[in-house]
Amino acid sequence: MINAPHYSARGAKHAQAFALPGDTFDGVVNENVLHQAVKDFLANQRQGTAKTKTRSFVSGGNQKPWKQKGTGRARAGSSRSPVWVGGGTVFGPIPRDYRADTNKKVRQLARRSALNARAREGMVHVVDPFTMDAPKTSALMALLAKLSLSETKTLILTAGSKPPVYLSGRNVPHIEVLPFTDATAYDILHADALVIESAALGDGIAVAGDAGDAAPKPRAHAAKPAAKKSAVKKAAAKARKPAKAAKPKAAKKAPAKKPAKKKGSK
Repeated sequence: MINAPHYSARGAKHAQAFALPGDTFDGVVNENVLHQAVKDFLANQRQGTAKTKTRSFVSGGNQKPWKQKGTGRARAGSSRSPVWVGGGTVFGPIPRDYRADTNKKVRQLARRSALNARAREGMVHVVDPFTMDAPKTSALMALLAKLSLSETKTLILTAGSKPPVYLSGRNVPHIEVLPFTDATAYDILHADALVIESAALGDGIAVAGDAGDAAPKPRAHAAKPAAKKSAVKKAAAKARKPAKAAKPKAAKKAPAKKPAKKKGSK
């Protein structure tokens, strides 16, 4: 676990250090990924609009300066040849796209590596959330002076967008203010020191050596047993159903008597 000095919003140092979250500050610095991320970032800032004129774009040179033979001079076909003064440019820059796409996981790894590089140097400072209601450059500079960063190129990372803090540091050349989630690996490496709001590092981060300030863990709720229908509910359900009318029973017919056979008849 990496610890960082912890300060109040006015620059008073707390007795206990701040334990940086281990999922981000794991101490691993990948220099190859950092190089790739910074190179791609700078390449994406280029406009790519530089252009020079070749011999086909330079005006003039419509005709052959002199005849091919008999003058004693070198043969020439155009006065706008690259070897002539005022001629075209050979292999000059032309408009192109310098953009380089970087994988999302590579950017995330480079960002973590940059944060770890500054943390390993001891240049990460954690402060309590800012309470500025209006821009005040003197208040921000007083805070940095108490952190011994008044002359250091500093990147202030806030928890979300905070216009008063941004406007307070906008007119100071060596100070940059960004939301913590918007800072790239280049922004972090470009600065010599980081000042991060404690709220930007996530909730539940304990202060080193003081377990009492840790956020309480959510209590696990026991699963409720499936509710069973009581006998009263069953009886009420039956009472709501209309009773079926009993069908009248049909009277049984007496069996018909067979006529008696007469004696002597066949």
